[in-house]
Amino acid sequence: MTRSTAPAALRIDFVSDVSCPWCAIGLKSLEQAIGRVADSVEVDLHFQPFELNPQMPPQGQDIAEHLQQKYGSTPGQLAANREAIRARGAALGFTFNQRDRIYNTFDAHRLLHWAALESGERELALKQALLRAYFTEGLDISAHANLVRIAAEAGLEGNRAQAILDSGEYAEEVRTQEQRYLDAGIHAVPAVIINDRHLISGGQAPEVFENALRQIAAAG
Repeated sequence: MTRSTAPAALRIDFVSDVSCPWCAIGLKSLEQAIGRVADSVEVDLHFQPFELNPQMPPQGQDIAEHLQQKYGSTPGQLAANREAIRARGAALGFTFNQRDRIYNTFDAHRLLHWAALESGERELALKQALLRAYFTEGLDISAHANLVRIAAEAGLEGNRAQAILDSGEYAEEVRTQEQRYLDAGIHAVPAVIINDRHLISGGQAPEVFENALRQIAAAG
């Protein structure tokens, strides 16, 4: 008689921002990798908050202006980066459309914190919905009306989402988590942390995540 082997259990903390294109790419890659190792690895996925632009005003900012000010990017560099991101997304099944503005994401992170308390499935659904809303649909993901609708589409209770947004609920928890990862040396995202010990940075290819998950699981 052959004894069956239980899948190895790995915790993954995906530190990211919902206005970060490489985070969208990284998540799609990671999801594909998780699917490939599902027969031998059981993943417990959690999303952790990171704000690329915590001082972003409520009205947001023109993307080209913002990137020029922050990174000194030229129009040619911006166009090349947009095309590289579009192509990577398309290869993974994620659509990047033209966006004009970048927005504050703190309230989106508050809703993600709430969604995680509801269930891991709801948290993942909301994360995916927020990324689609911003990068594919070009929506203002700081506007409360949009956030309520996105939460409802992810299977969460719209009235509860509105109540959270109308208050300061989960603000302290989100800021505490953000500071925790800053203190741990995370200053760029996505940052994929496995079992609180192994760090994979950036929007890697699915094969990179797959190999890492298999190796870490095999090492116990």
